[in-house]
Amino acid sequence: MALGIKQLGRLRGPRGSRHALPAEQLAALSVPIGDDGVVVGADADGRPQVLGLHHPVPYDVVLVGGLWTAQTLALRTAGTGTRVAVETGRPQAWTNMVQAAGGGLECITLHDVGRVPPLGATVGSPVLVLRDCGVRPPRGRVASAPWQSVLTLLPYLSPVAPRLLRGAALVGVQRVSPDEARQIGRIMSLPAVDEEALSTLGDGVTLWCTRRDRSYSLTQPTDAESGLLGVPRRVD
Repeated sequence: MALGIKQLGRLRGPRGSRHALPAEQLAALSVPIGDDGVVVGADADGRPQVLGLHHPVPYDVVLVGGLWTAQTLALRTAGTGTRVAVETGRPQAWTNMVQAAGGGLECITLHDVGRVPPLGATVGSPVLVLRDCGVRPPRGRVASAPWQSVLTLLPYLSPVAPRLLRGAALVGVQRVSPDEARQIGRIMSLPAVDEEALSTLGDGVTLWCTRRDRSYSLTQPTDAESGLLGVPRRVD
């Protein structure tokens, strides 16, 4: 029988001793703040790098990178309870992953380009629209909205890329050519050292950046992800 609010108010939890910490040890106490989201990898010191995708305002992300990373993000995002809608012109590249991910449930759905229906995102049922529409993705029928983020995958830069990068709240960049690195560096105001690094990044490494902040992450697959997607790779 379900308990009502009044009944819950009369319940007593287990008795236990109080937790105390000497004042001289307070400096060692840390509480993670704002770390909810999807673990996209680890930094150079092995600390988890978390990508927050749920926002009460429209939130656009662009990933200049490979299909493997996009699919890993889709799997991990769905694992947090978020609905993931994949808009793609190559459904054959996604079908096996989508079928394996759901376990009979439609946590990840596939849609043809321009055919994503309204998804009704709410704070209790957030949505990620992942657009895998090639180097010249058309304007999406379903745009970012409160609690509905849009991640656009670009395999490399194209004439439409600067507009997408400038309009994104967050940009992820994997290994690109030196010319592409210079163009991204100008758009994202990257320091020279980061601009130069973009053409030498290893498979599975992504620079996540805004015009003010930057963080490198290495995405290492779990056993289940390796079995489904294989090893990290930049080129599909």
